Amino acid sequence: MNLWSTSKIARIGVVAAAGALALGMTACSSSTPTASGTSAPATAPTSAAATAPVGENFGTGCAAVPKTGAGSFQGMSGASVANAASANPVLSTLVAAVKAAGLVDTLNSLPAATVFAPSNDAFAKIPAADLKKVLADKAMLTKILTYHVIAGKKLTPEQVIGMQTTVEKGTVDVTGSGEDLTVNGNAKVICGNVQTANATVYIIDTVLMPK
Repeated sequence: MNLWSTSKIARIGVVAAAGALALGMTACSSSTPTASGTSAPATAPTSAAATAPVGENFGTGCAAVPKTGAGSFQGMSGASVANAASANPVLSTLVAAVKAAGLVDTLNSLPAATVFAPSNDAFAKIPAADLKKVLADKAMLTKILTYHVIAGKKLTPEQVIGMQTTVEKGTVDVTGSGEDLTVNGNAKVICGNVQTANATVYIIDTVLMPK
């Protein structure tokens, strides 16, 4: 069965899924452009849960991240997650998908989260016709993208191992140890422990699919 040939997803769940992501936006005196072109807080609300975990980035895919500028590790650490991703050329397809699903502001407003972010190469594994179909189906796209997000937690590489519940209400299983982590048995973490203002990001080489 084709990976994308799932039954049509009822659109009644889209609002609930997006609403589950919007866990309290706090206004700041300064603002920066978001990936959608609107204004949003320069950083996520400061809280104990949003504190960046101690540790270094790891993985062979980290070499593709820019060394300087907004898309670098240092640059991304000061921006909310969707804005940070929009500055990183490794994640441009993911950013386009997030925009198509209308999830930019809701992701940016999360106080804390862990995000499994498929790289451009991960999306390139999907046949072009199937990817185009998914990008045009907001309900399906929202279900897939929210399956990549764990709300309320910035998980360290040690904490992320095990079964984790996603915003989509499904679960992902992270296995391995140290710098060798795999999600759901086939998606390799190619650049882990990437910090943004409100999320810890694990860049993966395969798009995760909810059941």
